[in-house]
Amino acid sequence: MELDWDDLKIFLAVARGESLSAAGRVLKRDPATVGRRVSRLEEVVGAPLFARSPQGYGLTDAGARLMAHAEEAEQAVTRGTEELAGTTGGLSGQVRIGAPDGCANFLLPQVCARIAAEHPELELQIVALPRVINLSKREADLAIAVSPPATGRLTVQKITDYHLHLVAARDYLDQNPPIRTLDDLSGHSIVGYIPDMIFDKELDYLSEIGAEAVSLASNSVSVQLGFLREGAGLGIAHDFALPYAPNLEKVLPGDVSLTRSFYLVRHAGDARIERMTRVADMLMAGLKAEIARLEGLT
Repeated sequence: MELDWDDLKIFLAVARGESLSAAGRVLKRDPATVGRRVSRLEEVVGAPLFARSPQGYGLTDAGARLMAHAEEAEQAVTRGTEELAGTTGGLSGQVRIGAPDGCANFLLPQVCARIAAEHPELELQIVALPRVINLSKREADLAIAVSPPATGRLTVQKITDYHLHLVAARDYLDQNPPIRTLDDLSGHSIVGYIPDMIFDKELDYLSEIGAEAVSLASNSVSVQLGFLREGAGLGIAHDFALPYAPNLEKVLPGDVSLTRSFYLVRHAGDARIERMTRVADMLMAGLKAEIARLEGLT
């Protein structure tokens, strides 16, 4: 049985997008054409690859088995293309980086701009999402995570630690009762995550200071920082974000000092793709240096 690489690309797009329309957008093809190509591939392999339902296209057992081989083929084609292009010098092509919005807003723009300046033919895309990036659906090529994933054929590398503190605007502190101990936090307005939208246990900061109620909440770190800058209350903020909010002051830094880590996550097979490896190395070094620089300013 001989499989056409173009059919496999279509299969991968449908498997990752879970619909013909999503695959069509990625491939820039009409969904009906995508559907016909999927049906043709199923005829070739002699088995249904997708379970169709109103919710979308889910992989069957046969589809799941083909998925592993299709991804290996995809990686082989990418490696071959890069070798022929000669990637020992400047890098080219597209690399999509997924990250939680705090990292995406306050760290990645500087880091990616420097990488792009060195490699002008490289196209870097940042996907900022207040949730875990789904690499299996190829939402991104590389992902920054706040805790290492426990499942999947993934390569996980620790980038560096970062720090967070309880902060508030100077105006808020001047206009409200003094805070000398953690007990004094009672009665103050608290800014934080929407409790049922905390997508990683490492982000449950307020439980560590005993805060039971959040007065102003968002699933976005940037929005939370906006609340704090406006003097809306107290909240946990990344030290690397504080240079962007000079009117914020640390509160009880001796009692409330949190340490978290960033991890770089990618498909295990991508480690053999030179472009991905080189971008991953530059990304890790750049993030580590940028965190150290910004935290040094505070």
